[in-house]
Amino acid sequence: MFNLPNLFTAANLMAGIASIICALNGYLDYAVYAIFLGALFDFFDGFVARIIKSTGEMGKQLDSLADMVTFGVAPGIFMMVILIGITQSIEFVSHEYIAISVDHWMDLLMSGKSVSLIPLVALVIPFLSIFRLAKFNLDKRQTESFIGVPTPAVTLFFTSFPLVLVLAETGDIYTDSLYSIVFNPLFLCILIVGMSVLLISEIPLFSLKFKKFGWKKNELRYLFLLISLIFILLFTVWALALIVFLYLILSLIENYVLKTKKA
Repeated sequence: MFNLPNLFTAANLMAGIASIICALNGYLDYAVYAIFLGALFDFFDGFVARIIKSTGEMGKQLDSLADMVTFGVAPGIFMMVILIGITQSIEFVSHEYIAISVDHWMDLLMSGKSVSLIPLVALVIPFLSIFRLAKFNLDKRQTESFIGVPTPAVTLFFTSFPLVLVLAETGDIYTDSLYSIVFNPLFLCILIVGMSVLLISEIPLFSLKFKKFGWKKNELRYLFLLISLIFILLFTVWALALIVFLYLILSLIENYVLKTKKA
């Protein structure tokens, strides 16, 4: 039970819990860093399990439970915090402002007073993530690739938004006009619902797992990694969202090419 891969999985879970705590206390940047740490542990649990040949049903179930927290609940919480701030027209200048905003919103919600319920839309992320993870465990088609967007990919997409709010300087990474569009509650809600629906979609997506590191049969993976690196150099924190879009686009192109060859 307490083998090395399972301990990495448990560390992934703890990172997800840390992310939730940070987000609710206004530390949106730390919440994202905890997600990244969880993703690192998530990679190593499978990597180590394959090396020591310790794969089994226990590890599979633990992995899904940990992923539900780190890549399901945690992104839902930090996006909810962002929507709380936006609907209350606060400036994301420090974690104190964000934490006060969350406390004020929670007090109004619990007391039954008039308050915007728009932030609750963010909970669509964990709501559909649990179905995604259960489907993945049972779907025999997803041993070599994915059907629907994986939960870590959706989480990666949403990590751009808290980082931009906390770390970016106006006029550097975004303009005022871009800010007003991207951080509009309606626009964010559309993104949240749209990306969450992709979790349970039937879109075939290529896997990033390398069985061998040669160029043959890994062309698409290397192309993805190369363009992702260029995005990071050019767009910094915005690259996280763009990389997920790139993943979707390349998968759709691959599907079209495969269908054309079969035809």
